[in-house]
Amino acid sequence: MILVESLDTAVAQRPNAQRSERYAWRVLSVTTLGVLLCFVNASTLNVALPVLVRSLHASPAQASWILLSYMLVTTALILIFGRLADLIGRRRLYLLGLAVLVVGSAGCAASPTIEVLLACRCIQAVGAAAVITNTTALLTDAFPTRQLGLALGLNATVSAAAQGLGPIFGGLIVTHFDWRAIFIVNLPLGVVALAWARRSLRETRPRSTERFDFAGAVLSCLALGAIVYALSMGGPQGWGSRRVGVAGGIGLLALAAFLMHQAREPEPLVDLRLVRDGVRATAYALVTIVAFTQISGILLTTLLLQAAHGSSPSAAGLAVAPSPIGMMLASPLAARLTSRYHGLTICTVALAVCMTALLVLASCAARADPYAGLMTGMFLLGGGAGLFLTPNTQTIMHSAPPSQRGIANGIRSTLQNTGFATGSALALSVATAPLTASRQRSVYSGQLSALSAQDIAAFIGGCRAAYAMLAGVIVIGLIIAGISWQRHARHRC
Repeated sequence: MILVESLDTAVAQRPNAQRSERYAWRVLSVTTLGVLLCFVNASTLNVALPVLVRSLHASPAQASWILLSYMLVTTALILIFGRLADLIGRRRLYLLGLAVLVVGSAGCAASPTIEVLLACRCIQAVGAAAVITNTTALLTDAFPTRQLGLALGLNATVSAAAQGLGPIFGGLIVTHFDWRAIFIVNLPLGVVALAWARRSLRETRPRSTERFDFAGAVLSCLALGAIVYALSMGGPQGWGSRRVGVAGGIGLLALAAFLMHQAREPEPLVDLRLVRDGVRATAYALVTIVAFTQISGILLTTLLLQAAHGSSPSAAGLAVAPSPIGMMLASPLAARLTSRYHGLTICTVALAVCMTALLVLASCAARADPYAGLMTGMFLLGGGAGLFLTPNTQTIMHSAPPSQRGIANGIRSTLQNTGFATGSALALSVATAPLTASRQRSVYSGQLSALSAQDIAAFIGGCRAAYAMLAGVIVIGLIIAGISWQRHARHRC
């Protein structure tokens, strides 16, 4: 989303400062409810997946898509809805997103089959994309420059808390109630959020008269969809299978076509000049890498505990709770450190913390009582992410032109969600690769009794390999950070 007015101009246009300040805090309350609803939806099923798979008799591939469909659709639509918000107005699109999210939740709760559930998860994701896209823009419109950082920080804290509460919440619900209650609880929260947003948000006129890039939108959706499909199917069907190869090829071709189209299009969906800048390009690459390890690390740990160590969903949810706790503790620390140290220094330290966390998780996976080690690893993983996000986001936003800060953040969100989706898909594929299709079904459903000792050992080995793979991805990030440091040192000389 492209902001065509500077923040200072927006502040100058306010006729009544006190009234505008009250409005700004109402907007924060509106977006906080929206963020809570979206991120709880995204993370709740991580720990409830085995129960849901057993109930709906889902295949391993379908089990993957219960999680991946939400992230994939959200990722594919963030840029598109950001552009639409400029064309039709933020309030209208935000309200529409909340309404679609509520309808999708009702459909999920009533789903009789796995196919219907997957379709309704996609509907949920469409609504979530509209809400997530408009959150930063609504806050930027409402808050003056001096308070904007506080507002965005509070919103980020809520999103971290929601991601952490999701697995705990999901585990408690499926332990004591039917899995459909996960979606039923969304309905009153969604209705309240919709009513409050309708009452609180001001109607805004469209911010742009430019035309919408339909070709770019189609190509971006096709590229993301095909690439993530290939990654998610690589494990169940084999990386050499024809379907995986065709999907991967289509995704790469669509991505190349999208980039060429954006370079030629006078009114593109994405201004490629934003990603050609060396500082922002490094920040974008690193946020993708960190996101690649976050959701996948939580997902692997919950499946490992339930399928290989016989944990209940609630116990598995509590075991990954240290991750958001670490994130919430590290985020304010990062905010203080950014005033004293270069952002790239803090990001490099954060990457090292994340790599240490993943190595701890890999080393503890095979223990007879892995809880203490896994909880330590999850705390470090969340702490590394919390230490990373503030300086990374500041680097992206401060180096972008004021008129393009909205789309700069949209690119960051898209890459972050792409990392979430592809990391989860590849980690699941690696973890379950040693097992047959029938044994993979037992892992996803958490049925320890259906697995032999050899199967459990193979799955634990697969999880350790997946953790190691994620640590290797972090090493790539450290290499990128090192190259950026060399470039920075040459410029200083």
